[in-house]
Amino acid sequence: MPPKPKYIAVAGNIGAGKTTLSTQLAKYFNWNVHYENADDNPYLADFYNDMKRWAFNLQIYFLNSRYKQILKILKGEDTVIQDRTIYEDAYIFAPNLHEMGLITSRDFENYLDLFTTMSSQISPPDLLIYLRASIPTLVSRIHDRGRDYEGSMSLDYLKKLNQRYDHWIDGYDEGKLLIIDADHLNFINDPEGLGTVIDMVSGELHGLF
Repeated sequence: MPPKPKYIAVAGNIGAGKTTLSTQLAKYFNWNVHYENADDNPYLADFYNDMKRWAFNLQIYFLNSRYKQILKILKGEDTVIQDRTIYEDAYIFAPNLHEMGLITSRDFENYLDLFTTMSSQISPPDLLIYLRASIPTLVSRIHDRGRDYEGSMSLDYLKKLNQRYDHWIDGYDEGKLLIIDADHLNFINDPEGLGTVIDMVSGELHGLF
């Protein structure tokens, strides 16, 4: 029997469907899930109310939280799917906040140095699943889930994040990558769409091990 994968990760912009897909794949493949739990985050609501004050604190919290998740995954025996990756924190969100003037250059350099140290101690996912979604799809899903603190998010903010995601994914060479078109594959409400995604993931995993 081939070895089972240990670490699967789902990446994508805010509202792409990461949490939903992570839950669905975990249920189908009998994996454990490590969520990005917005409800337990002590900085998120404050960040959306005052981004400049809380941006650095928030990113350090995410970096530490994700790092601890990966260490736990790599030490364990079970297959785990992770909702959002440490790479997105470092290559998407922190640089975007720095560019927007919400994190100082001094803090950003400190952050990147910490990320470099952490990333040298961990392994990349056996499979990275990227949910590529357009702005209208993201806005629709953000609206549907109705989180108050996301209500003030600008279209420009989402566009900048999407551009950074595309740039990161285009150069991603850490391991196996599966790109899913979240605009045209409705894995959230359509069983057929979910079945297609499951088939795609199965194909990638069988090619890995």
